[in-house]
Amino acid sequence: MRFDIVTVFPEMLRPFFSQGILLGAQEKGLIDIHLHDLRAFSPDPRGIVDDRPFGGGAGMVMRPEPFFRAVEAIKNEARTKPFVVLLSAQGVLFHQGWARKFAREKVLVLLCGRYEGVDERVLSFCDLELSIGDFVLAGGELAAAVVVETTARMVPGVVGRYDSVATDSFYAGPRLGFPQYTRPRVFRGLSVPEILLSGDHERIRRFREKEAWRKTLRNRPDLLGLNLPPRGSAQPKAEA
Repeated sequence: MRFDIVTVFPEMLRPFFSQGILLGAQEKGLIDIHLHDLRAFSPDPRGIVDDRPFGGGAGMVMRPEPFFRAVEAIKNEARTKPFVVLLSAQGVLFHQGWARKFAREKVLVLLCGRYEGVDERVLSFCDLELSIGDFVLAGGELAAAVVVETTARMVPGVVGRYDSVATDSFYAGPRLGFPQYTRPRVFRGLSVPEILLSGDHERIRRFREKEAWRKTLRNRPDLLGLNLPPRGSAQPKAEA
C-alpha cells in the first residue's frame, strides 16, 4: 500500500515514519510512504501557498492550486486513482472502520492543512474530509501520522501477529480491549488476577471478555449508547 502526504513541513514527519513497525513495514515492501512539499507545487516562484481570505477575516487561507497540482502529480506517478483525504477539524470523525477501509486502497493521499484552513474548492477532488477528534491542531501533520499508523496496522504482515490486532480496542466493534498483565506476578501489593495464571483458556477468554465490557462501560459509555460521564473523571466545562 502506498501513502502520499502533502504538507508544508515534510521534515516534521520524516522521523516518525523512520521508527518502529512503520520502518519495518517499509523495509519489507508492505507499505510505501512518500512525503511531498506543498511549496514545490506552488504557482508562485517564491513557493507561497497561502493568501488572504475573500470576505475578510483573521489569518491566511491555503490556496487551491498547489493541492490540485500535487494530487495530479501523485496520480500520474502512481498510475492509479488515489483515495484523497483532506485532514480538517471540520471533517467526519476518524475511527477504526475508516482505517480498515483505507487499508483496502492501493494509494491513500493525505492533504495537510495549515493556517486558517484550506480553500473549500480543494474538496472538489477529495473523497473525504476527515478529523481525528473534536479539537484543533496547528496543522494536519499529526493527524496524518495517526491515520498512517492506524491504517498500516490493518495491512497484513505489518504487525507480526495479526491476532494481536484482532484483540485491539474497536477492532471487533464498539468495545475497548481487555486489561493486560505481565511480570512480576505481584508488584507493590498489586497482584495479577489468579484466573490468568490458571491455564484454563476458556475461563481466561470469558474473564477477558467480561473485563473488556467493564472497561468500556467505565471509560467509554458513549460506545454503548449510554449518556454517562466516564467514571472517576472530571468533565471540562464549555466556555461561555
